[in-house]
Amino acid sequence: MEGVKLNMQHSYLNNSKIRDVLENVNKVMVGKQEETTLSLVALLAQGHVLLEDVPGVGKTMLVRSLAKSLNCEFKRIQFTPDLLPSDVTGVSIYNPKELEFEFRGGPILGNIVLADEINRTSPKTQSSLLEAMEETSVTVDGNTINLQQPFFVMATQNPIEYEGTYPLPEAQLDRFLLKMKMGYPTKEQELEMLQKTSDQHPIEQIQAVMTKDELIALQNEVKTVFIESSIQQYIIQLISETRTHPSVYLGVSPRGSIALMKAAKAYALIDERDYVIPDDVKYLAPFVLGHRILLNSEAKFEGVTPEQIISELLARVSVPVRKEFQ
Repeated sequence: MEGVKLNMQHSYLNNSKIRDVLENVNKVMVGKQEETTLSLVALLAQGHVLLEDVPGVGKTMLVRSLAKSLNCEFKRIQFTPDLLPSDVTGVSIYNPKELEFEFRGGPILGNIVLADEINRTSPKTQSSLLEAMEETSVTVDGNTINLQQPFFVMATQNPIEYEGTYPLPEAQLDRFLLKMKMGYPTKEQELEMLQKTSDQHPIEQIQAVMTKDELIALQNEVKTVFIESSIQQYIIQLISETRTHPSVYLGVSPRGSIALMKAAKAYALIDERDYVIPDDVKYLAPFVLGHRILLNSEAKFEGVTPEQIISELLARVSVPVRKEFQ
């Protein structure tokens, strides 16, 4: 296979840790296999997830079950209109006995952080997450505090049409590796949920199947996954097309290119491959690029969606064809 060197020594090709995590979470989340996989893609790629949907469809439960499966410290931030940035990052409090200020960390100092209903708070408080998500550190009173690893934010938001919501600024949206929706379950899935929770909630029964050190090791292995230069050029061409599309006011930034490549490498790892194929990019593009596209007024009036734009571009842009990708 020209240009692709398979390293059979990679531990992920013969262990079942990733599969164990997916199966564990799916014991709690009925019919949400895709959402679980995408969440793990973002976690392994060291990115963050934005979940948008109506209340009560399992957004919070997905995060909790993921944290429990990975034996990671779980923190929750309930965003409200009166929440302050210091409520997220922490605050320095004067200790009269020691005659000095002591830092008391906020909930952002966890491993897996649920930012619940992030669009119900003010833009100022929303922006308090920017440094943490991009730099894995927070600055309080001029002091920089590094966050512990692994660090993963899963933010939930209600649809912007709901009363009392603030649209996330573009800079905040760009920090999320991918955005997805949960959706309502089918009648059969909802019946299964009722049966599972009639006595005891299944999240109380699951146990950790991976350690933090094992997770960090897998995150490092994602970086070694091979991506052909032709696939990198394919990603760049897709991104470039978003910037010149007549319906787009603001296309995808270079951060989006990097995010799509990282996500594709993580997805390949989950699929027990140490190389990326074009189908990885095509599958992940709507989740990684959709929230990074701003439509112009005319497109919005006509009801065009970012997902339609991406679908059009995926059909138009030539896919790299090599015999090893077929």
